[in-house]
Amino acid sequence: MQKWIMSGVLTIAVVMAIVLMFTLPGKEQVAEEEKPTMPEVTMDAAAAEAVVKDQGCISCHGDQLQGAVGPNLQKIGSQLSAEEIYTIITKGKGGMPSFKDKLKAEEIANVAQWLAEKK
Repeated sequence: MQKWIMSGVLTIAVVMAIVLMFTLPGKEQVAEEEKPTMPEVTMDAAAAEAVVKDQGCISCHGDQLQGAVGPNLQKIGSQLSAEEIYTIITKGKGGMPSFKDKLKAEEIANVAQWLAEKK
């Protein structure tokens, strides 16, 4: 009887291991989630400003990006690159939420480039 129980437990463990092998993300997927790749876009300042206003960024960063609940972004380009800003907007950071499900990657890239020019 014990042999049947042990073989059943072993079988379940092997099946679970196989399922996990095919469902857990791979190294490439984890790396992409950690540092998303910024797409190439032509910066459009008017579109970037519209996204910032439409998405409510000014509620935390202020209408002049002077900072409020969130940090001052008026000279963020002297501290962070466009790629770093893109990663923060995409993934979120601290109290800032992720916008990857709310905006297209191109919109985020445009805003990141616009902010990176603020020095």
